[in-house]
Amino acid sequence: MNWISNYVRPRINSIFSRREVPENLWSKCDACGTMLFHREVSDNLNVCTNCGHHMNIAPRDRFTALFDGGVFTEVKVPEPLTDPLQFRDQKRYPDRMKAAQKATGEKEAMLVARGEMGRTQVVAAAQDFSFMAGSMGMYVGNAIIAAAKEALRLKCPLILFSAAGGARMQEGILSLMQMPRSTVAVQMLRDAGLPYIVVLTHPTTGGVTASYAMLGDIQISEPNALICFAGPRVIEQTIREKLPEGFQRAEYLLEHGMLDRVTDRREMKEELVSITRMLMQLPPPVAGDLPAPDDTQAEPE
Repeated sequence: MNWISNYVRPRINSIFSRREVPENLWSKCDACGTMLFHREVSDNLNVCTNCGHHMNIAPRDRFTALFDGGVFTEVKVPEPLTDPLQFRDQKRYPDRMKAAQKATGEKEAMLVARGEMGRTQVVAAAQDFSFMAGSMGMYVGNAIIAAAKEALRLKCPLILFSAAGGARMQEGILSLMQMPRSTVAVQMLRDAGLPYIVVLTHPTTGGVTASYAMLGDIQISEPNALICFAGPRVIEQTIREKLPEGFQRAEYLLEHGMLDRVTDRREMKEELVSITRMLMQLPPPVAGDLPAPDDTQAEPE
C-alpha cells in the first residue's frame, strides 16, 4: 500500500476541490450591514428584514409584485438613435450600453407595462437604477410618451416609479430635451382627466426630479429615499454649511409638504389600488380580491 498515493493525495484533492459557495446566495444590507439570504430578501421585495432598509429592485420584480398574479404586458417603446453624438469618454457609448444591457438583462433604463392592479387597469413605467444609474436619455423620454399614449388609449391611470441619477451625459442636450417632452406627455394625461401617480424611489435626482418625477397628481415615496436636484454634498460644498439631519430624504420632504405619502414598498400595491380606484371614481377595493357586490340586487325577504 502506497500511503502517499492512497491517502495523502486524495485528501489534498478533496480539500482543493470543495465546491465554492455561490456569491449570489447572500447579500449585505447597505444600512445595517446584516447578511441576508437572497431568497428571503427577494420574498420581502428587496427590503431588509432586519432594519427595513429599501434596497434597489428591478422593474420586472417590481411589476411582478404590483400587477395581479404577476401578469403584465410590455408596452413597445420606439427606438431612438443609438449614438447620436458619437460620444466617447473612457469607453465608447455603445460599449457602455452593451455592458449595461448584459448586466441588467434589459434593453434600456425604463420598462413600460400594462395590466390589472387590484382588478383596475393601469399602465406603469419604472426606471432601473442598475442601468447606467437610471439616467434619462432619449429612450426614457420615448418610454414616458409611449406610457402616456397607452394610458390615453386605455383611459386608465399611469403610475411611474422614478429612480435616476439625472440626465444621460452621453446624449448631451438631447437628454435634457426629454424634460419638456415628458412634461407634455403628463399634460396630455391631465387634459384627458386621467390620474398620473409618481412613486419616487431611492435615489431620484437631477433633471428627472426637475421634470416628470415631481408632476404627479399624487406624490408618494419609499422610506428614506433621496429626492433632490443637486445632492447634499454639492450643496454643502457650495454654501459651506452643514445641512439639517435627513435633508432631502423622503420623510423630510413629507414634513415640508413636497410629498403626499411615504409608503413601505410591501404596502405599496394596496396603497396604489386605493388611490387609483378613488381617483377613477370606482368602488373601494374588496378584501380578498372578490367582485364588488351588486347594489342593484334586491335584498332577500
